[in-house]
Amino acid sequence: MRRKPAKHDAAKNGLAVGAVIDQRKMKKHFALDIADGRFAFQRREPDIAAEARLDGVYVIRTSLPKDRIGAEAAVATYKSLALVERAFRTLKGVDLAVRPVFHWLSARVKAHVFLCMLAYYVEHHMRSALAPILFADHQPEARERASIVRPAQPSAAATAKIRKRQAADGTPIMAWHDLMANLGTLTINEVALPLSGSRTIPHARPPHRAAGAGVRSPRVPALRVQ
Repeated sequence: MRRKPAKHDAAKNGLAVGAVIDQRKMKKHFALDIADGRFAFQRREPDIAAEARLDGVYVIRTSLPKDRIGAEAAVATYKSLALVERAFRTLKGVDLAVRPVFHWLSARVKAHVFLCMLAYYVEHHMRSALAPILFADHQPEARERASIVRPAQPSAAATAKIRKRQAADGTPIMAWHDLMANLGTLTINEVALPLSGSRTIPHARPPHRAAGAGVRSPRVPALRVQ
């Protein structure tokens, strides 16, 4: 004969409590007492107080000695990992959109990785050179930071540029993708007519200028990649 489980069965209570614990992730802070017909809990106050003292605190550990890298330099190096993560997002995201390619030969794998890194290298230098006409801080060395742990505040020049939507020389600033689309229309094509022997050089205009929007094309600074 099958026994009907008690209304407050210990196993049933344990499953219900376990579901809440898995959701809240707070098991280490409570002492549980579960039995048939009984459920009780007690807060572990010493453990809670000890962890509360470390709220918002993280520790960075390095194998380098203190005379080679100090605490502030260690934190700055750790934060620089964000640049690596941003590079991978650029490769796989909408900027370069490198699609997965399966290679079986080592030479092709190396060539694929080289082309991906070369594409990001060119874009990195383009963003640096075009920073004065982008919604980006073109004077990162002038940023103010109260502590290496706190986020850096944008420079005064970047704040003024974004507020006015113009660079210092009056050139309108754009987002990166808008600027690339704009520059993609600025071309000079030399056409030679074999019958007349004359040559014409038509200039393609950006879409917003052709539509009469009255927005000037950005003055692009010289770009040199070394």
